[in-house]
Amino acid sequence: MTADGAWLVALDLDGTVLDYQERLSAAVVDAVSATRAAGHHVVLATGRSVTATLPVARALGISQGWAVCSNGSLTIRMDPALELGYEVVEMVTFDPGPAIRLLHAHLPDALFAVEEIGVGFRMNKPFPPGELHGDHTIVGIEDLAAEHVTRLVVRSPEHTPDEFHALVAQVGLHDVTYAIGWTAWMDVAPEGVTKASALELLRDRLGVGGRTVAVGDGSNDVDMLRWATRGIAMGHAAPDVRAAADEVTGAVDADGVVAALESLPGRS
Repeated sequence: MTADGAWLVALDLDGTVLDYQERLSAAVVDAVSATRAAGHHVVLATGRSVTATLPVARALGISQGWAVCSNGSLTIRMDPALELGYEVVEMVTFDPGPAIRLLHAHLPDALFAVEEIGVGFRMNKPFPPGELHGDHTIVGIEDLAAEHVTRLVVRSPEHTPDEFHALVAQVGLHDVTYAIGWTAWMDVAPEGVTKASALELLRDRLGVGGRTVAVGDGSNDVDMLRWATRGIAMGHAAPDVRAAADEVTGAVDADGVVAALESLPGRS
């Protein structure tokens, strides 16, 4: 594969590359390795923090390359020659204060966390075990609102996903971008920032032109699937996510991402 034939291949992690027990199959590892060997740029595009993304990259055999983290607020370049093994090349932050105060007024028992890049999270209460990676520091609500951040996470364990959706819609958030997950969980990012906005900048940097493909399964993947020349939804994705894609592959428990990768140029 020559450089002018390489594709940017954006892969969501949870529910796409990883199953919902955060397991990574050997077939997926092999498919990612073969895709990179064919000359394509495999870019991990995830809502995860940098701290939670790097172990998955290592498990996939990726020590050098690119990742879009925190739903587009952070783009990193991985390189083992760097002191930390990566560097931040793009970062967008916002003032979380208005969103925190508004949501806390309507959801006083909710859990709030803001990301500390490369460290972990500051939060008002402990989150359920395993949901947020890295170091955790408990602080007051106003401390969470005191500084500009890349990402705000809101979790309301006592609500069903449907109840949470309704409450968030009722609150009416402004000047931010947000995505609600499978559970009563919401990621809040700077206004206009998505995986797609970060990937567009990376597309220019890599010079791939229109050779872009994205694979994902969640609401935070919708913009990315629409952005890509080939948007591929996982088979288990919700109807609105599948509708945003150009095609649908198998579900995560059937390693649907493998079939998507095998369809790329140079893989047959």
